[in-house]
Amino acid sequence: MFSKIFSGATFGIDAFLVEVETHSEKQIPSITIVGLPDNAVKESRERVTAAIKNSGVEIPHRKHTVNLAPADIKKEGSAFDLAIAIGLLSSNELVNQNLLNETILLGELSLDGSLRKIKGALPITVEARRLGIQKIILPVDSVKEASIVDGIEVYGLNSLSEVIQ
Repeated sequence: MFSKIFSGATFGIDAFLVEVETHSEKQIPSITIVGLPDNAVKESRERVTAAIKNSGVEIPHRKHTVNLAPADIKKEGSAFDLAIAIGLLSSNELVNQNLLNETILLGELSLDGSLRKIKGALPITVEARRLGIQKIILPVDSVKEASIVDGIEVYGLNSLSEVIQ
């Protein structure tokens, strides 16, 4: 199964969109993250799996590959956690990806599934609006920064559980 979820990142003062592509298949269970992830992104594998489990959802024991595109730009930080989690759930048909079309997901996940504030919400929201994205879902603590931008719906949530409901 395949899913594509949108997230975003900053590179210096510029922001860019990141496609979080997730593929799940029946093989030896693993989660691999590719696309020039830094250590914080690589460590998201552990945060994401714990957050999903502690949110009352179990992802199937399969081989999961997560690609962060574009692959030629280094991805830094933990703001991809939420998009990776939703991508894993979507590629296993545990959430409806169609509900997330034209939506950006940002947020660091704690092990209990709560969302933590992220850096760069304002420039990422500006870039999302410029590209025609309709909605952004991010931690409630980052809403004030993102809400400065007109023309895009901003949703602040507290946890992964709220996102998947």
